[in-house]
Amino acid sequence: MKPRETALRLKRFEAEEKARKVADLELMIREFEAIASDLDRQIQAEEERTGIKDPAHFSYSTFAKSASARRENLRSSAGELKIKLEAAISDRDEAADQLSRAATAEPPRENDRGHSRRRGERSDSASLR
Repeated sequence: MKPRETALRLKRFEAEEKARKVADLELMIREFEAIASDLDRQIQAEEERTGIKDPAHFSYSTFAKSASARRENLRSSAGELKIKLEAAISDRDEAADQLSRAATAEPPRENDRGHSRRRGERSDSASLR
């Protein structure tokens, strides 16, 4: 395999890997947000069931308290993942740009290489005579 093809394959692999990372982060964020909204519904249902909506009340549901803490942790994690997502998108775009530049760069022409070899061969054969 030619060095240019190897370099292009490497750039393509890097770009695909960074795109996969972006997709994975987006999926995780969506899942965290979906779970957090589900917890919101569960907390509301629990508050309706018990009739106590004030978390500071001594009879507030322990399930609602723990679900609320979990929901906040999920939202915090989703916020941190959004920061990582921004960096991953930047890396992905940069890798795609490098790939497109490498793919559009002119490969060395075969005629140029063959021409220089022929000249070299002639000078070698001329020195042998």
